[in-house]
Amino acid sequence: MLHISDLRNNKNLIIERLKIKNFDCKDLLDVLISKDDERKILQQKSDDLLSKQNQIAKKIGELFKSGQTNEANELKETSAKIKKDSQELISLQNKIEDEIYNILVQIPNVPHKSVKAGASEKDNEILKEYGEKPKLFEHALPHWDLAEKFDLIDFKLGNKITGSGFPVFKGKGAKLQRALISFFLDQNINAGYKEYLPPSVVNSDSMFGTGALPDKEGQMYHISEDNLYLIPTAEVPVTNFYRDSIVNDFPIKCTAYTPCFRREAGSYGKDVRGLNRLHQFDKVEIVQIEHPKNSYTTLDKMVDHVSSILTNLELPFRVVRLCGGDLSFTSSLTYDFEVYSAAQERWLEVSSVSNFESFQANRLKLRYKDENGKSKLCHTLNGSALALPRIFAALIENNQFEGGIRMPNALHSYTGFESIV
Repeated sequence: MLHISDLRNNKNLIIERLKIKNFDCKDLLDVLISKDDERKILQQKSDDLLSKQNQIAKKIGELFKSGQTNEANELKETSAKIKKDSQELISLQNKIEDEIYNILVQIPNVPHKSVKAGASEKDNEILKEYGEKPKLFEHALPHWDLAEKFDLIDFKLGNKITGSGFPVFKGKGAKLQRALISFFLDQNINAGYKEYLPPSVVNSDSMFGTGALPDKEGQMYHISEDNLYLIPTAEVPVTNFYRDSIVNDFPIKCTAYTPCFRREAGSYGKDVRGLNRLHQFDKVEIVQIEHPKNSYTTLDKMVDHVSSILTNLELPFRVVRLCGGDLSFTSSLTYDFEVYSAAQERWLEVSSVSNFESFQANRLKLRYKDENGKSKLCHTLNGSALALPRIFAALIENNQFEGGIRMPNALHSYTGFESIV
């Protein structure tokens, strides 16, 4: 959530920058500033009434002491009227503040100056490609056929017990999945992240804190009886560890594995086949809480870290800077990582690494004390390190040979096998 003072002081700049996200906020800001002006007037009136009431209370005490009971009682009636007027003002002020709040939560984060305009993922900037695309033998299979051939995943069984988008991993497929989770966590721990195992269900305050609520696109699984939500990513519980907190030991580095749940409404076609898009999937997340002056240096380090994991997995990948139209509601700057799927002959997103600046921290009330002891908002960052489904897909597609599937060297000690045959 943006600061109302920033929106007032930098109105024209913010209007222009949010156009990069294809969001026209001019009318909203006009209403917001008008409401804030109204709030300030009401606040001043309320303060004046409180001052007047305090003066009358003091006078009443003096009158009673001097035996002027009638005059004191008359002033008590005046005081009661002022108190009633004050309560009405406070009620009106609360109503205006609610209206201001409801406008603020509609305004997305301002994109970083490096973010370029664009309508969709087609307009994202490809910054660099790493590794060589493998050349597969004739009649090489996509991962959904490999999974069936080598008995790694049962998509039909998942559909039977739950529905589409809930696969059942089995045998060496289940072991590879577990190996990837352990490998990712170890890589993150070795880079200085502290491991957590948080709940997969959170309350609405947690969802709001990281920007998952309001759920404008209807992507969240809601347990209505308890007003709880299945998490879309470990970012939600882990970042909320620090909700309503004052921290000063930077950086704070956390990593966590969780299952993740997304309705993925509107997804269809080839993009959802096999592991390409699921409703439940496994992901290892990295989260950092940083001092504002260091957050973009930290973002670069997080990008380098994710790059090193993909390099160790021997996967060809590229780094993409998202354009305004593809940038999330909460992010200032996001880099996507895409691995090349040789059998599908397409790039698959496996990670997003983002800086939210103070947008989430403002919702979370996550602060630090500056050198003068004044409370300031932290910056929050997170990234996937990594999301498993498309990594799994690319690994088995890219490493297939006519008799089986080779495992990358980095995973041998985790899987306990060097190939699947």
